[in-house]
Amino acid sequence: MRRLIFSALRVVGALDHRLRERLTLAGWLVIGAGGAAAAAGLDTNLTVTYRAFTFLAALIALSWVASLLFRARVEARREMPRYATAGEPFSYRVTVANLGARPLAGALVTERFRDPRPTFDEWRRAVEPGEEHRNWFDRKVGYFRWRWLIDRRVPRNVDPVAIAPLAPGEGVTLRLGFTPRKRGRIEFSGLTLGRPDPLGLVKGLARVPLPGRVIALPKRYRLPEIALPGRRKFQPGGVSLAASVGDSEEFLALRDYRPGDPLQRVHWKSFARTGKPVVKEYQDEFFERHALVLDTGGNRGEDAAFEEAVALAASFVYTIDTQDCLLDLLFVGGEVRAYTAGRGQMRAEHMLEALAGVGPSAPADFGALALAVLGRRATLSSVIAIFVSWDEARANFVASLRAEGFNVRALLVADKFDATPGIVHLVPGKIEQGLAALR
Repeated sequence: MRRLIFSALRVVGALDHRLRERLTLAGWLVIGAGGAAAAAGLDTNLTVTYRAFTFLAALIALSWVASLLFRARVEARREMPRYATAGEPFSYRVTVANLGARPLAGALVTERFRDPRPTFDEWRRAVEPGEEHRNWFDRKVGYFRWRWLIDRRVPRNVDPVAIAPLAPGEGVTLRLGFTPRKRGRIEFSGLTLGRPDPLGLVKGLARVPLPGRVIALPKRYRLPEIALPGRRKFQPGGVSLAASVGDSEEFLALRDYRPGDPLQRVHWKSFARTGKPVVKEYQDEFFERHALVLDTGGNRGEDAAFEEAVALAASFVYTIDTQDCLLDLLFVGGEVRAYTAGRGQMRAEHMLEALAGVGPSAPADFGALALAVLGRRATLSSVIAIFVSWDEARANFVASLRAEGFNVRALLVADKFDATPGIVHLVPGKIEQGLAALR
């Protein structure tokens, strides 16, 4: 039964998209008036409104046939940055050249995105915020959940841009834009050129394949000035071990061999050149290393609290200065994932890109995340932990870190929460007000 409902939603969604793409505002008015005339003229013996329906239907049919005559041969090229930000306007340039033998006039350019319709598994497993308050029928059919999934993937304010008349071989540069609704990857499939028919009811379309993509980074909040406490600690292996496994240290200089030096440190090229043994000397590295822990375990899916937690993590990544320290980002994404920025390692933009694709995990996966953080405690200076739920396991995790002398900033993003000492409670939608407690 659910498969049948899903198939019906896909068909209805495709039809709705085609009509929205083809009809102008005047065309929708004609369709609406024609439907009303058809309903009022069911009994042809009592009313003649069926004649209005016939006339309006003929207009739409004529306009539809005329729109099929629109042809355009164009070449297009995008110039856009790699990143956008969720909730913020994003613009870029598109160059369009007329390759046809006739002038191109009256056309509108619209960006075309990859099919946003979810798969059956995505639709079945998704949890629409507030769905528990809907009636039984809406929960079973899942139409509003379907619309919610599609709306999240399609950017806002994707307005068509008019092209100035182009002679054959002539080109023009346009500025297109949109506003990403949420973080994540936005994929383009091409451009659509539309031109209304002479009656202005139906648009003729010409599609230009032009694949591309942009990463919408999580939105970020302005954090107060935060001094991350913690002392500099010895980092086994130096900076080279910040993002890899091995036993190496920070190279310092070359010096003469001393009895007892390991042979693997002999610099053989210098030995061959000078005729006496020369070894490589290393220095131990001491610097601050902070952990940013994002708890993705929850039963409510990508609700407002989860998105605010990701935005908070992105705010810390963007704000913390990693020139003289390391920042480890840890979260669960199928498995425990760890990224390190600072001192020649990963850049903050790459961490934000990782956060752009993070999704909810099972609540029980927090145990693996806690073990991964505790396994790094010998090198950590402080811990920032962002939670989307609170239970005994999370309380024990924070308590164990504090018992070992770590400075732990614990933030919980939730609608309701019983006040607990040492936990900063942030309410979705009021994050900026709650951030004042981080002084």
